[in-house]
Amino acid sequence: MTEIPVPPWRKTRKVSAPRTVLSRDLIVTTGLRLLDAEGLDALSMRRVAQELGTGPASLYAHVENKEDLLDLMYDRVMAEIHVPVPEPERWLEQLRELVLDAFRVFGSHADIARVGLATIPTGPNALRIAEGQLAIMLAGGVPPKVAALMIDRLSLYVCSDAYENSLYINRQRESGMDPESFMSDFFGQIGKFYRSLPVDRFPNIVAQVDNLMDGDGKDRFEFGLDLLLRALASHVQDSGPTTKG
Repeated sequence: MTEIPVPPWRKTRKVSAPRTVLSRDLIVTTGLRLLDAEGLDALSMRRVAQELGTGPASLYAHVENKEDLLDLMYDRVMAEIHVPVPEPERWLEQLRELVLDAFRVFGSHADIARVGLATIPTGPNALRIAEGQLAIMLAGGVPPKVAALMIDRLSLYVCSDAYENSLYINRQRESGMDPESFMSDFFGQIGKFYRSLPVDRFPNIVAQVDNLMDGDGKDRFEFGLDLLLRALASHVQDSGPTTKG
């Protein structure tokens, strides 16, 4: 059936697109998406507001400020890390699995490491992971003081490794190259430079170029992690697992 036209004297009302209903969860999700795509330096309250089609002032009804938003984003990332239920006979393996999972998660949100390095996380998921690490180590017989110190050292190890990776990612973004080509070109130049060094002054570096350049980021992370865990295991007493209380 042919539609009847609207009389010219009758004004039609334009239907507006539905406004996005803001929430803390949506703001954090948007902030994290921007961080992953553009890096921490590109993140601002104004930029998040633009992405949500609103003004910066409307965000402050849900988050206190940018620092608050970053803390919430950091804890959201920590929620992705799996914490196993302690098994005393597998405590060292479990701790290794937990830290490798943190390495994976931080690798997918590399710039978030700068937030973790700048503060002591106190969000529910950060506390969940700390509690889980303590439970695993204490169940395995690690002295409480050593276990407490190890939480800090493991966190620093994961964050610093992810931070270094974020620097490479940011340089890759600036170069306009794809990640694989950038890394191949960058480390290719480093290897070429090492090989060009005067052998009389740097005989060991020149001779060990292949070993110095061998291994990807995960290989190197696991190497360092295993050194830390081997040192941690040396503190376990022969008397067996410690108990709570």
